[in-house]
Amino acid sequence: MTLTLESYFRKTSETPTYRSFGDTASHKIIAIFDKTPPSIVCPHFWELRWAYGCPYDCAYCYLKGTFYGKKDPRFPYTINQIEKTINTTFQKLADPQIFNSGELSDSLMNPDLMTKIADIFENQSKHKLLILTKSNNVDFLVKKPRKQTIVSFSLNASTPAKLWENRAPDPLRRIEAAKSVSDVGYETRIRIDPIFPTDNWRDEYNDIIYAIISAFTPDRITLGTPRGLLKTIRFSADTSWTKYFGENSGWGKKIPENLRKEIYEFHINKLNDLSFDKSRIALCKETKEMWHVLGLDCTNIRCNCVW
Repeated sequence: MTLTLESYFRKTSETPTYRSFGDTASHKIIAIFDKTPPSIVCPHFWELRWAYGCPYDCAYCYLKGTFYGKKDPRFPYTINQIEKTINTTFQKLADPQIFNSGELSDSLMNPDLMTKIADIFENQSKHKLLILTKSNNVDFLVKKPRKQTIVSFSLNASTPAKLWENRAPDPLRRIEAAKSVSDVGYETRIRIDPIFPTDNWRDEYNDIIYAIISAFTPDRITLGTPRGLLKTIRFSADTSWTKYFGENSGWGKKIPENLRKEIYEFHINKLNDLSFDKSRIALCKETKEMWHVLGLDCTNIRCNCVW
């Protein structure tokens, strides 16, 4: 089921009354992401807030701002609390939904706990779990293929990865992990995000695209360029990644529009040359104008976080 930009809450028993579940103090284990400003394309989606933080120290990470610089992994809920909230939510939602477990954390930073969460989703056949990660620790997924789990890997070219993706596995190792879960039957998605126009960026991103498509065919690919939210920049110890910004948008600072267009066109054309279906390419938190200029349909979106 495809999520459209204009309508999230369809004519079902699902209404805004059920926009969050599992309140614990001031937090919600499950909540709807609906913060998109009018000028930016980002469909609403469900967050599964099973944990907070991330072990990888990416300089550009928005979690630095979200958590005021304190990104150390935290696991505030028991598996019983999480399971109860998931099951309660399932009872409330009439239409099939995807639950993103990687919005406020890396989904694989605690494989033992994520194993149990993924198994909860296997007890039903309507809703799906989305795992979003920079990890290559996918052994538990490969050993036990699951029908209700989607796995998405965040990738980058070699120079941005070395400069700003501290502690994260090498992108080629992430591609190997993506291939391994795809080979056993998981729907496997890729995010090439954020794309930086570093020296020789065309050669390096050409290499990463070729490495992906040579290994396997992703079910969809989402492209993004850096978003410089003020809090992210404020709490980033290394702000060298911000030097490419040239304009403001509804979602923080961005690379100048003409350069973003060039970057996206380059990736879309390379993917097209390798016979990757353009309808399975989307942009992350981009302007409506950019979607239009690139000939992409922002009214029927197939991006990372939605069905």
